Amino acid sequence: MAIAQAKASSAAWCLSFSVDAGVLPLFETIFEVLDGAMVTGAPDSVGLMTLELYLSEPPSDERIEELLKTASELAEVVPPAFNLAQLPDVDWVAESQKALPPIEAGRFYVYGSHVTERPPFGSIPLLVEANVAFGTGRHESTYGCLLALTQLAQRHRFKNALDMGCGSGILAMAMAHLWRCPILAVDNDADSVRVAGENARENRVAEWIEPHCGDGYKSHLVARRGPFDLIAANILAEPLCAMATDLKRNLAPGGYVILAGLLTRQARQVVARHRGQGLRLVKRLHFGEWTTLVLQG
Repeated sequence: MAIAQAKASSAAWCLSFSVDAGVLPLFETIFEVLDGAMVTGAPDSVGLMTLELYLSEPPSDERIEELLKTASELAEVVPPAFNLAQLPDVDWVAESQKALPPIEAGRFYVYGSHVTERPPFGSIPLLVEANVAFGTGRHESTYGCLLALTQLAQRHRFKNALDMGCGSGILAMAMAHLWRCPILAVDNDADSVRVAGENARENRVAEWIEPHCGDGYKSHLVARRGPFDLIAANILAEPLCAMATDLKRNLAPGGYVILAGLLTRQARQVVARHRGQGLRLVKRLHFGEWTTLVLQG
């Protein structure tokens, strides 16, 4: 979640505040309603991360306080102090991108167009820019999914895959590179679906990926295209638990599942819900406070 949301070239205001890294995804989700460009840096010495939101119009202090209160209550933390400042006419997201190095995750080399060096020999390059969809490969949950996909590719082949909650489409693109199989990339956000399609074309894997805007497993296209022998869902712990029954219903016998977007302290709950559906845990991958799970039906 290092960068999300773009439309930044016209940004004239910057809203910023710092929260614990473990609750940052909740704040990012709540503040998406302001429709700005989000940029986050690395945690400081006490685990705080600063979220900067670049906006074309300034929200009222009352609106900011309302959103902070909502996010803080969900995260069970004290609302952070915030700063809202007017900016000169500069493309701040473009400027911040220049300081972001590429990421190597398993076989994948994730980079932005500002990176000029050649990808390492034998790596799979994925060009993913900052924009309106989550998923640049920098957050531990996305990193864990890419690593899990790399490990699965060493022993397994898949013929029909699903990227549930696809965001930027980074996991769908990774699966397309590894297996050259049909992949359905589903998200309930139309902007994310549009970006996933653009990224698939930019990375020359569009022939394998079908982006689709729909309500998760309730989508008619999911039912028509399933069952899937590989499902990746990088969302959050609560919706993962809520979707466990539907996931099982759409998973082919013996199929594999990658679940991410959950804190390590939430992993036991997510595993228990999926074990209740007859899935078995194959592997846990831990990165900081985040865990990626690999299960099999």
